Amino acid sequence: MSDRTVAVVRAGALTTVQDLGRPGHAHVGVGRSGALDPVAARLVNRLVGNPETAAVLETTVDGCALRPRGAVTVAVGGAPCPVRVDGRPAAWGSALRVPAGAVLEVGAAVRGLRSYVALGGGVDVEPVLGSRSTDLLSGLGPAPLTADAVLPLGPVAGAPGPVDTPPWPGPPDVLVLRVRFGPRDDWFTGPALRTLATRAYRVSPASNRVGLRLGEPALERAVPGELPSEGMVLGAVQVPPDGRPVVFLADHPTTGGYPVVGVVREADLGAAAQAVPGTPVRFVPVR
Repeated sequence: MSDRTVAVVRAGALTTVQDLGRPGHAHVGVGRSGALDPVAARLVNRLVGNPETAAVLETTVDGCALRPRGAVTVAVGGAPCPVRVDGRPAAWGSALRVPAGAVLEVGAAVRGLRSYVALGGGVDVEPVLGSRSTDLLSGLGPAPLTADAVLPLGPVAGAPGPVDTPPWPGPPDVLVLRVRFGPRDDWFTGPALRTLATRAYRVSPASNRVGLRLGEPALERAVPGELPSEGMVLGAVQVPPDGRPVVFLADHPTTGGYPVVGVVREADLGAAAQAVPGTPVRFVPVR
């Protein structure tokens, strides 16, 4: 067996392989997927000398544990969390060397939800439509990690890099999302649009990689009935029949029949991906 592999000792609540996704396939019903916090994924890749497009591990809530067969350079970023190598504290947010056979323990997030683990050479699973990302909605890409799984690593591309960007410490106490109204804002009453622009929402525990689900207040429809299915984009704020908005994230469907009241700027979605249940959310309309 090659020493360019890592064994999964503990898979955690949900750990998936992610790169920057597979854009450009919505016309055949395949979404983008990819890291929910791409800024964090790019940074940890640079720290270990990988191309920014290399596949990393995205953990959710409680991290994971890995044992490399050969020595490997790793970096853990995204949501801050404790990092240990064979039980000894190690650095978060910078490159570190994990010896062959040692256990890298990525602990539970202390702020935010999703941590990212880059390994020198990148996770070298078979690409699907040009990406190694796990898409939980469509089932494309590798399955979420399970204990005792073995992941191949690619060849080392370069030397570890410097910390060229301060590691993001997690989401703010209030998540502010810039939103552009449309294309179906005319399906909602004027008071509903004012509610979206002025009231605070909270992140629902039902949120996942498909979408950031929000609680009350519900948005009142001005147009009853059904809307024919139409294309959906990353950041779309879809409003199902219960009136509670859903902000679409990386694993969102490519079509949908509920009206979209607005679209959140893509630059704000990394913070949305780190928002824990109960986080206050405010929408700020922009042109």
